[in-house]
Amino acid sequence: MKMPVLNNSDRYAGYYVVDFGDHCGVGFTACEVAELLESERFRDIKVYKIHRACPDGQMELKGVVNETFFLEAGMIFYANGQEQASGDFKRLGDLAVSIAPPCRAKAQLVRFADGAFATSLIYPAEYDDQFSRWLLDGEYKTAGAAEGGAGVVERYYKTEKEILQSRQFFAADSFEQLSGEELLAATKRAAVR
Repeated sequence: MKMPVLNNSDRYAGYYVVDFGDHCGVGFTACEVAELLESERFRDIKVYKIHRACPDGQMELKGVVNETFFLEAGMIFYANGQEQASGDFKRLGDLAVSIAPPCRAKAQLVRFADGAFATSLIYPAEYDDQFSRWLLDGEYKTAGAAEGGAGVVERYYKTEKEILQSRQFFAADSFEQLSGEELLAATKRAAVR
């Protein structure tokens, strides 16, 4: 893959590089990559996340498995009762108001069939690292056990439960999103942004 020479490449951290085979494009968002992968034409592209980028043009890339863009991941925060779970759910909502999450997500306060309570946080799997950082930066803490990942969310969906409360969280769109014809035109450029 031949990377283009970019000015101010440090501003690309957090974006994606897409290898189209005959050329690559730098600066796609996760939503844009997901849209490309949904098309027949681009289903076999190779995707890399830019973890670090330096002003001198060097970038640290990490390959991303294409299937990641079709999965949900998340975290389940177990509680020792409804009051504790309600507190966890409220603190998570308060965090989303004070610091916007990395992308759209949903939270649910649930009672499982066995009587246990938990708060769930579910989001697109490609944002797993960003949500971990968001929770750490926001100093989100619970008293109970927690588990996370795509497999946990898959199991959560299959588990019998009653949803007591639900909230949708939205990101402060820090990245302009391209779609449709604009996105298709961007696949021909070396620097998308």
